[in-house]
Amino acid sequence: MRNTAFCLTGIAIQSLSMSLMAQTGKPNIVVIMTDQQRADLCGREGFPLDITPYVDRLAQENVWFDKAYTVAPASSPARCSMFTGRFPSATHVRTNHNIPDIYFKQDLVGVLKENGYKTALVGKNHAYLKPADLDFWSEYGHWGKNKKTTAADKESARFLNQQARGQWLDPSPIPMEKQHPTEIVNDALAWIGQQKENPFFVWVSFPEPHNPYQVCEPYYSMFSPDKLPALRTSRKDLSKKGEKYQILAELEDASCPNLEQDLPRLRANYIGMIRLIDDQIKRLIESLKASGQYENTLFVVLSDHGDYWGEYGLIRKGAGLSESLARIPMVWAGYQIKNQSAPMDGHVSIADLFPTFCSAIGAEIPAGVQGRSLWPMLTGKAYPKEEFSSIVVQQGFGGANVGLDASLTFEQEGALTPGKIAHFDELNTWTQSGTSRMIRKDDWKLVMDNYGHGELYNLKKDPSEIHNLFGEKKYITVRTELLTKLLAWELRLQDPLPLPQKRYHFKQNPYNYLQPEQQGTKR
Repeated sequence: MRNTAFCLTGIAIQSLSMSLMAQTGKPNIVVIMTDQQRADLCGREGFPLDITPYVDRLAQENVWFDKAYTVAPASSPARCSMFTGRFPSATHVRTNHNIPDIYFKQDLVGVLKENGYKTALVGKNHAYLKPADLDFWSEYGHWGKNKKTTAADKESARFLNQQARGQWLDPSPIPMEKQHPTEIVNDALAWIGQQKENPFFVWVSFPEPHNPYQVCEPYYSMFSPDKLPALRTSRKDLSKKGEKYQILAELEDASCPNLEQDLPRLRANYIGMIRLIDDQIKRLIESLKASGQYENTLFVVLSDHGDYWGEYGLIRKGAGLSESLARIPMVWAGYQIKNQSAPMDGHVSIADLFPTFCSAIGAEIPAGVQGRSLWPMLTGKAYPKEEFSSIVVQQGFGGANVGLDASLTFEQEGALTPGKIAHFDELNTWTQSGTSRMIRKDDWKLVMDNYGHGELYNLKKDPSEIHNLFGEKKYITVRTELLTKLLAWELRLQDPLPLPQKRYHFKQNPYNYLQPEQQGTKR
């Protein structure tokens, strides 16, 4: 009898879901975002440990990208760009502290509300959004839930804020059922279950695997520190990466005197947390499958930026635009997604999400949006390959670089806090000063700074970006091509807002492409 009742309930929910879809013609949208997750730590990219089995399967059955990038390797710039479709040079949010300076004409939340969506945030914000902007708001930070309603909430926050502020080397005392990813999925599913009449949008935003690097059993013991794949680089390579990397290493050593000894355990904790998140993503999506909502829900799984994970002997993020920080995982699934067995051959950005959602729901892409709609390629339609032949990433708040000889000290920057080991601000005056740009095209990557210093890497032969080929004459053709592409991108990303008035007409392709719409067509 119980099974029969369950089946009838499932049929009823599925019928309601299909009925709502028929009425609105618009899919539900679920953005599943992690914080600071490296793109290459997954089976679909050949990583030997079983860290993301569910998302790997989801990717293989749907669409995924192995050349997806953030707009800047810092949380607020990336998240603000996701919701506005604009790069940091246009949003003005170039650091985690400039959120109030954001500039745009229309954002994703506004478009969704105009199209009858109910909206929700469950998890980490760190963007410009406020609780009043959405219909439902349940916020979590790295050090606990914002609204602590139970004793367990308060104890978790106390542990995270006072004991594990930077990292925790033992099994976490926070059990799996109270870990952020579990509670966030609980909240998201509860809210989704209440949506009966409108299409919904929910941002499921995990604060992990970002530090503090803590994880509970069984995930703590799932990946043994002594059996992790060896790192390709070490502190010996810092001299090849430049002064900002060396500054970051000095800061980390001042805050984490046992970092070299602790690094294997921190790396194990990091991937253990990714596995915990993978299991919770499975619970979320499989629950929507069981309720009959999967087929009319558009899912995207991604991160805001990456993590060194021991690369160059460093942790977290901060210096430079290495692939470990700039490249992000990105998987699309569900509504109208046409399966591609191999990764999509396109260079894409977190800024492309907003225009893609506009296309999916039949809305116009607002003026000022700089990202491009991925909808044609996600649904198996023709698209101009040249449009997605390269992508750029930005970094820096401008001005001159601040070097090791500067009079500032780490203490003055608030990097060190007495009694809180491993608590430091890696995004600081030294690491974020100046201006840098990178461009990726096929196997090649170019980085330029505002002093004219260049880096050129062949990522297939040199994935850790140690051998700078910028000054070698035999690569001058590649260097020239990438510099030309980078200049074209810089011109493209000049903010068109405010639009010209009176006689001037601002031309915008429906998908925000600059290349001709038909594949193979030449300008």
